[in-house]
Amino acid sequence: MDIKRSGDTPSTEGPADYFTGRVRIDPLASPPGPARVAVAKVTFEPGARTAWHTHPLGQTLIVTDGCGWVRREGEARQTIRPGDVVWFAPGERHWHGATATTAMTHIAIQERHEGSAADWLEQVSDEDYGAT
Repeated sequence: MDIKRSGDTPSTEGPADYFTGRVRIDPLASPPGPARVAVAKVTFEPGARTAWHTHPLGQTLIVTDGCGWVRREGEARQTIRPGDVVWFAPGERHWHGATATTAMTHIAIQERHEGSAADWLEQVSDEDYGAT
């Protein structure tokens, strides 16, 4: 058994290669192999979002606070709110983040495949971010 105490793991800033705007990442769980799961609480300030990306084994988001947007390639942007659960299938190209005016926090759950939980692509343009 391993207990991670609240506050023991410091928050990190979302790296500019993978995010636009102010993003805070709080790691929650990343147990050693053979476990593959990675869990983090991610907070996006208004206007902040991920870059386009995919997950080799999919991703689940559980929205806990605020109001955000999600979009998968080729479809309209969707609004997400506390209590919403979003599933992205393996390989599904998508982005997620806060709305232009409201912060959003979600729990992100994904599994690592060959050491990687995400394949990061290009930044989401302001045009793609604002498209409905």
